Amino acid sequence: MSKLQNDHSEGSLTKSIEHETSKLSSALFLGAAITSMGASLALRLMKRKNSALFVGQWAAPFLLLGMYNKLVKLEGHDKEDKDPR
Repeated sequence: MSKLQNDHSEGSLTKSIEHETSKLSSALFLGAAITSMGASLALRLMKRKNSALFVGQWAAPFLLLGMYNKLVKLEGHDKEDKDPR
């Protein structure tokens, strides 16, 4: 194993975060994104334009968190921790 590979290993905090994050369902993040879009629409219909824009912008971060969650479930942290060769 080269020194370069060792320099990119994850720390214990990252491993802990990934372990806890992997327990969450990916549907949770999708549901949160859809809910924020619905809430944004409702706020817009209530003529609260600024609030609607603010809440509507939450959808993208929720979807990104969902992607992170999915990647953690598929890949986890360093592959060398899973499959030492």
